[in-house]
Amino acid sequence: MTEPALFIRLYLDEDVSVFLAQLLRPHGFEVLTTREAQNLGSSDAAQLQYAGARQFAILTHNRCDFEQLHETALRDHRPHAGILIASRRASDFELARRIMTVLDTFTAEEVANQLLYV
Repeated sequence: MTEPALFIRLYLDEDVSVFLAQLLRPHGFEVLTTREAQNLGSSDAAQLQYAGARQFAILTHNRCDFEQLHETALRDHRPHAGILIASRRASDFELARRIMTVLDTFTAEEVANQLLYV
């Protein structure tokens, strides 16, 4: 059995710029992109399941679908490692700043099964 992670590990949905990973990694954050995981084209449900199975919270711009997936997960008692929904209007640099605030503030346990807006 895998021990729970203390720090939030972040999985970037395919609609999130891979440049964001390059902005976060030098600050010590563990980030995995959909491309690196070879999951391009997978369904949103499959992305959430993949991330959760590896204890990665998922970052997405896809608010509607992931709000629904979160509600379904809660209803069906299916845990996930957390969903962070990011505004499409923010630049990569602004988004990195917002995400670093979340990553520096919360533990992995605190964001598990939560839906956060960044």
